[in-house]
Amino acid sequence: MARRIVIVEDDAAIRANYAEALKRNGYEVAAYADRREAIAALRSRLPDLAIIDIGLGDEAEGGFALCRDLRALSPQLPIVFLTARDSDFDVVLGLRLGADDYLTKGVSLPHLMARIGALFRRVDALAEAKPIEERVQRGELELDLKRFSAQWKGARVELTLTEFWIVHSLARHPGHVKDRDQLMRDAELVVDDATVTSHVKRVRAKFVAADPAFDGIETAYGLGYRWKA
Repeated sequence: MARRIVIVEDDAAIRANYAEALKRNGYEVAAYADRREAIAALRSRLPDLAIIDIGLGDEAEGGFALCRDLRALSPQLPIVFLTARDSDFDVVLGLRLGADDYLTKGVSLPHLMARIGALFRRVDALAEAKPIEERVQRGELELDLKRFSAQWKGARVELTLTEFWIVHSLARHPGHVKDRDQLMRDAELVVDDATVTSHVKRVRAKFVAADPAFDGIETAYGLGYRWKA
């Protein structure tokens, strides 16, 4: 069965071009012009992946609001921002809101398809994990690879796919430092160091929200990060 991708883009020509390209690559596509139309449809049926612009019609930051809405509906839904806005502020905000990737318009179609494929490979890898890897427990941390869920001291911590992979990468080998390149490979990310740092900060913030005393992720300055043994 073809995977279903939703595009939310207010420019009709751009929307049609990306929709056609995705269809040629074997995806089922639904496209919407604004946040209100999109969220009304997505509340009844979530896609397998969402591609959203930031500026949507009369809402200069409608895509950010839509990202928040989608994250409330599904912590694991892969979300990609595809936008003309390329400032560091917008990139960091998009990731903090829970996006798994952030691309700027003008990206080549092969590159876009590769990034989408990487996100789906992560979904598949979690779903197809070997029985011995279905559950990872490290002290107060418990990761369920069947349900893509994380718990800390018995309380659920809502992680995006990217965040889940980062935690899984670190927690599999407590005490071992993972540099940013290793984390990118494990999470199938192709981003700069600052973006990896933003993801790790967001992961920390979520665990601290569940437990203010959380100190499970240590920074090895100049080297990377490790899960506290």
